[in-house]
Formats: sequence, structure tokens, C-alpha cells
Amino acid sequence: MKIPFPTRPLRACIVAVLLSAAPSAHAFCGFFVGKADASLGNKSSQVIVARHEQKTVISMLNEYRGELKQFALVVPVPVVLQRGQVHVGDRKTFERIDAFTAPRLAEYVDPDPCIPQKLRQQYPASAAVDLLAKKEARRDNALGVAVEARYTVGEYDIVILSATQSDGLETWLRQNGYKIPAGASRALKPYVQQNMKFFVARVDLAEHAKTGRAWLSPLQFAFESPKFMLPVRLGMLNADGPQDMVVYVLTRQGRVETTNYRTVRMPTDVELPGFVREDFGRTYNAIFDEQVRREKAAVFTEYFWDMAWCDPCAANPLSGDELRAAGAFWVPPEGSRGGAQPAMVTRLHLRYTRDTLPEDLAFQETADRTPWQVRYVLRTPWQGDENACPGVKAYYDQVRERQEREAATLASLTAGDLATIRTRMNLARREPPAAWWEALWPTTR
Repeated sequence: MKIPFPTRPLRACIVAVLLSAAPSAHAFCGFFVGKADASLGNKSSQVIVARHEQKTVISMLNEYRGELKQFALVVPVPVVLQRGQVHVGDRKTFERIDAFTAPRLAEYVDPDPCIPQKLRQQYPASAAVDLLAKKEARRDNALGVAVEARYTVGEYDIVILSATQSDGLETWLRQNGYKIPAGASRALKPYVQQNMKFFVARVDLAEHAKTGRAWLSPLQFAFESPKFMLPVRLGMLNADGPQDMVVYVLTRQGRVETTNYRTVRMPTDVELPGFVREDFGRTYNAIFDEQVRREKAAVFTEYFWDMAWCDPCAANPLSGDELRAAGAFWVPPEGSRGGAQPAMVTRLHLRYTRDTLPEDLAFQETADRTPWQVRYVLRTPWQGDENACPGVKAYYDQVRERQEREAATLASLTAGDLATIRTRMNLARREPPAAWWEALWPTTR
């Protein structure tokens, strides 16, 4: 019998993505602009933000659904990006950082109770085309839209726009042949008022098909700005339900948190039943679902650690070259230095709707350098004869009490059914203790 967890389908995105432990992520910072009648959605995304001083590198990995027609991604950016500031990245970078920061299981094996010894921990092995077609300058000016830059990077044709009026920007996009989500003008308005630019990356799927891949290459862009933020509101325009996003933030000094939403740590270092090992992904997803229900609008910290080491490791730390590929520009190239890499990683996870996320994410780097991770513990009992020594019976009594606590903990974390969990753990029905007088008088016949 399966535990009645409130589940969501797992997807391979930033998270599989994770080890077997990661919940799926959906949505992204911008919205997709479908050509003609294309029906598009943006259910999955992962974002890496590398930040030091006022220099930022953002890497975006999007999962898209819908017909394989040309479409574009629109993302607000604080400055005009020149061609050299935009790069096509490697999907493996996301796979590596996801695996390193994934929620994990640690396993403790009970020692032989007949041979008292210190309990030892055992960890599991762990150019432009249609969108950029020329339009008369008079019409663009009348709409308050200016094309600041155009260039091609890899499979992407890119245009950087500035606008003085949001409805003019919406009209410009429509006049260039793109059907955009309803309400785009209203969603674009706050970014226009902040004098932000608009990064429009169009994918020619004919060219993309030549790569032989079923997914888009990650896009990376680098810029300088005092703003330490991530625009996510536009992603709600064509969202078809609650959105999940996992953000990996690389910094040089300390942990990162949001300044305009509560940053809450996920439950960690609790003991769970052994069967969780078989289905950790679904179990963690249920735990996250329940935390979202309890905390409402919050951003959840799932990991913070120095990139130089880990304990326990879900995957090896990223090398210097891998960190640079993720945007950590301050890390020296491989071979130029030895020792630990000067980078910290914070993993943040949020689920949101249009109503629960009224503002884009604003971040700050804190002075906190205390390592922290989402880790769940499995305790494997010693397997031996109950008559091996006088202490064994007391040991097994303790194991049964511990397993009852594990069942109650899992039920609380997931809102699961305690009786079903106990059945899956093969816990015998607990009889009420005998009354004190039953040993005094013979049983009445």
C-alpha cells in the first residue's frame, strides 16, 4: 500500500533533475512569445545567479512545451547587453550544481548492541529573423520602443529593446508577428517605469533541430548593476498553474536570502522510515508541498555550503572551470591556483502564483557562512539474535520506539496517513499496556 502523499509529477529539470531527491521546477523569469497560433507554456526552469560586488552573471535553463514553432523569450534586464555579454551555456553545468546541492539522505547503521562502541555514520555513495525584421524607425519611435542592439549567439537571435510605454512595447511585439499573452502590457509596465531593458532571445527551431537535442541550450548574460534581483513576474503571464523555480546563487562571501519575502529553511536532520530510501524523490516532494501549504508565500532555503567541500556529498564539488562556466567570474581558471575554490552556493526553491508573488525577487548576501543543508536520516537497525546478549531486548525496544517516532515525523512532514505509514513499515499494532491489577488476580472465567 502506498502512502497517500499529496504528490506532484516529478520532471527532469533543475531539478530531476536532482538526485532522486529533487522536486520539479516550473516557470521562468520571462514569458514566451509564441509566433502566430503557437501554444506555449513555461513549466520548468532553473536559474544560476553568480554575483560579486556589482557584477552579475545569470544563467537560465528553460523547459518548454507546445508545438515546435519559433518562439522568443522576453526577460527584463537592467542594462543594454552587447553581444559579448551573452553566451550559450552547457546544460551539464546545471546538472552538476543541482546534484551538488540536492536534498540528500544520510544513513546511520546501528552497532552490535552486544559490543558497545561509538556509533559510526555511513553515508550513501553517493542576423535577425522575423522578430528582428526591419521596421520603420518612425513607427518604433511612435510606440516608444528603440532597438538598442541585435546579434546572434549560437541558436539564438537576440534583440535588446528599450521602451517608454508598456502598451507601445506590447504593440511592437504584436506588429512584429508575435502573439503574446493577455495582460502583457500591465505586466511590462513596472519594468518600463524602472527604465529596464528587454532581452528578447528568439530560437530558430530549424537551426535548433540541427543540434539533435530535445531541449534548449541555457542562455547566460553578464552585466553590472547595483540591483541584485531576479525578474520572475513575467513568467506568470502564460503560466497554467502554480510555478516552481530553483535558484542557485553563487557568491564569494556568504549565504544569500531574499529581502522582500520571507526566507524559510526546509526541515532538516530528522529521522525518517527506512522505506523512504526507495522513493526519496516523491517523499521530498510531499514534504515540500506541505511546507508550501503551511508557510504560504515564502522562499525556501534548501542548501548553503562552501564549494570547496561537502559532508555528506551528494556529488563532488564543482571544479574551478565548472564554477566559471556557471558564471563565477572571480574563480581563477583551472591550473592557475591550488586549494579550495573561493565560492559559496545558496540553493533557493519557491513555488508561487500570480497572487502570492506580487514583486520580483530581491536578494542580499549575508555575513552568514555557517554550512547548512537539507538532510534526512535513515537509521538501519542491527540484525541479530534477540538472545545474543542481555542488552539486545532493551535495544529492540528502543528500535520500536524510534520507528514509531519516524512514522509520526513522516506523517507530520507530509500530511500523510499515519496508519498507512505504520503498515508500510510493518509496525505491529500496539496493544494497550495491561492494567496493574491483572497480575494480581486470576483472570475471570
